[in-house]
Amino acid sequence: MTRISLKQRGVGYVLVQGILIGLILFGPRGSILLPDFLIYWLPYLQVLGTIICILGLLFSLVAALNLGPNLTPLPCPKDHAQLVQLGLYRFVRHPIYSGVLMVALGWLCIYPYLFVLMYAIALTLFFEFKIKREERWLLEKFPAYSEYRQKVKKLIPWVY
Repeated sequence: MTRISLKQRGVGYVLVQGILIGLILFGPRGSILLPDFLIYWLPYLQVLGTIICILGLLFSLVAALNLGPNLTPLPCPKDHAQLVQLGLYRFVRHPIYSGVLMVALGWLCIYPYLFVLMYAIALTLFFEFKIKREERWLLEKFPAYSEYRQKVKKLIPWVY
């Protein structure tokens, strides 16, 4: 049996993802996106953002728990993984990514700055790219993934 290296399993995707998340949370923020007349609403937007962040973290945590022993930080499934279609995976194919994107949106509400918006957009585009590669691996490993992919939306339940 040939052993696949970390590079072949997609460790590069994990590194880029970590950099983008780090930029969202800790990177330079740039100029504020809110016009002066809306600055009054910033505390309310920040409360909303906090709620969205908490929900996103919970969503990702529950999705990780749903994966159980199949959970891996790498986009390539484990050798002995099973296809999970239960829990949050009944509603979206990539609920951990959905949760991370919810956190990015919440963070943007808390810190409505230009660079935070740009990082969040970059993370969304990156996830689109990463999901394409991940789903090729999933299709190779699980013949039932093709039917699952047709029935279940990618990131937003019943929408996308």
